[in-house]
Amino acid sequence: MNRSVLTRTALAGVAVAALALTGCSSDNSPSTNPSSSTTSAGPDYSKLTGSIAGSGSSFQDPLEQAVISAFGDVADAEVTYTKSSSGQGKKDFAGGTVDFAGTDSKVGATDGPTDGSYIYIPIAAAPITVSYNLPGVSTAVKLSADTIAKIFTGAITTWNDPAIAADGNSGLPSTKISVVVRSDSSGTTSNFTNYLKAASPTVFTLAPGSVVTWPAGLTTGASGNGGVAQAIKQTAGAIGYVDFADAKSAGLSFADVKNKDGSFKTPSLAGASAAVQASTVGADLTFTPYSNVAGADVYPITSPTYVLLRPTYSDATKAALVKGFFTYMLTQGKSLYEGKNYAFLPDTLVQQAIAKIATVGPAA
Repeated sequence: MNRSVLTRTALAGVAVAALALTGCSSDNSPSTNPSSSTTSAGPDYSKLTGSIAGSGSSFQDPLEQAVISAFGDVADAEVTYTKSSSGQGKKDFAGGTVDFAGTDSKVGATDGPTDGSYIYIPIAAAPITVSYNLPGVSTAVKLSADTIAKIFTGAITTWNDPAIAADGNSGLPSTKISVVVRSDSSGTTSNFTNYLKAASPTVFTLAPGSVVTWPAGLTTGASGNGGVAQAIKQTAGAIGYVDFADAKSAGLSFADVKNKDGSFKTPSLAGASAAVQASTVGADLTFTPYSNVAGADVYPITSPTYVLLRPTYSDATKAALVKGFFTYMLTQGKSLYEGKNYAFLPDTLVQQAIAKIATVGPAA
């Protein structure tokens, strides 16, 4: 097997070049060429040893597992990732039981990690679907932000409601709507509810966040994106928010969602990429493609997903493995994204992320 070796001098050059891009606009088109600069040579992975463990976001789990499996072919080291929720991953990271955490939302004041103890590394984006179970309905349901907000606040309770019909749906049954939500602290919940707050502020009056106080008696809770997907699949009339990968894996139907430009868009990687391209990237490399960004091709409920890394690790071997694995994910791992239903990030953002990974090191 041929393994590329990047010298320390070359690695420093990559970091400097990538850091120079931080002042550039973030609306570069997402790369679709696997041989582009974001798949350039990386560290000598064959020299990496030891083990690292991560936990958190169920949203990013299929991607993590695919990259971990491929990484095992080039490195004699162990990487594990346990899916739970973004909230649990943050707690595990703060408690020191994992070396990295997966999260789809930023760290909040009560999440656990303290300022200075972590950095964000963006790794992907993907749609959050509005999935449903309507036996006998073969045409995709169309839903606007106001209609989704009314469903998730209890103002609409049956599928033949006039507001749903007004979105372009005819002949839907009078089936009672069963609303399924996450029962755990979830980045998917945070991004979905922040979308509703941005796109339908006068209707969605609930406080958005990783945990939401839903109207009493309205919702059924399930753990993880996979749990929500299964609850929808098992309940006629159900609706809920599920990441693209889990919705497709469960064979769910999902709605076409009206974007800010007035177009109903089917969840897709192209639509997620358009949403990322329209987003503003912060100095910490976080971005909000779910904030009702404009664009004819945008799928409006698009979620970013990140890993939290420590700026320094007490073990130099562990620091090297952390850097190597996530560099691999954003370079050679690029070819795995589409098959696992994730949108790769724009080249500029990838270079910024690689430069940030390069700053991780052993404690002095």
